[in-house]
Amino acid sequence: MTNRTSGGAKPRITLTAIDHEKLTQLAIAATNTFPDVAAELADEVARARVLAKGRQLADAVRMGSEVLFQDEVTGKTTTVTLVYPPEADIAQGKISILTPIGTALIGLSVGQSINWTTRSGDVKRLTVQAVRDPADGSPQSA
Repeated sequence: MTNRTSGGAKPRITLTAIDHEKLTQLAIAATNTFPDVAAELADEVARARVLAKGRQLADAVRMGSEVLFQDEVTGKTTTVTLVYPPEADIAQGKISILTPIGTALIGLSVGQSINWTTRSGDVKRLTVQAVRDPADGSPQSA
C-alpha cells in the first residue's frame, strides 16, 4: 500500500522515543544557528506519532537509517544515510538531519512521499523506496 499525499499535505510520520527526544533537543539547540531548518524540524517532531520506548518500525526512517528515495520530478534515485550534524559528509552520502531534505526524510515509511523546499526555495517531491535499518542492516522496500 502506498501512502502518498497530494498537494502540500504532509504524510503521517513515526519516530522512536529516542529520536523524538534527541531531535526535540537538537531543534531547540539549533534555533539560533539554523532558525529555518530548526523550526521545520521542530514542526516535524511535533506532528510525529511517537512509539513507546524500545519500539521501532522496520520500514520507517530514523537516525542512522540508510534511505533510498526517488525524486518524483526527475525520476533519479539516491541513497543517503541520515545522521546528526557532526557526522555529516555529503561525499560519503551522509546527510544531516539539519538540512531540508534530512528533515523531510525523518519518520517517513517505505512508499510515502513528501514535498520539501530546498535552501534555494525550489519545491521538490520525493518518495521513499527502501529503508535499511541501522541496527541490523536489513533492507525494507516497497
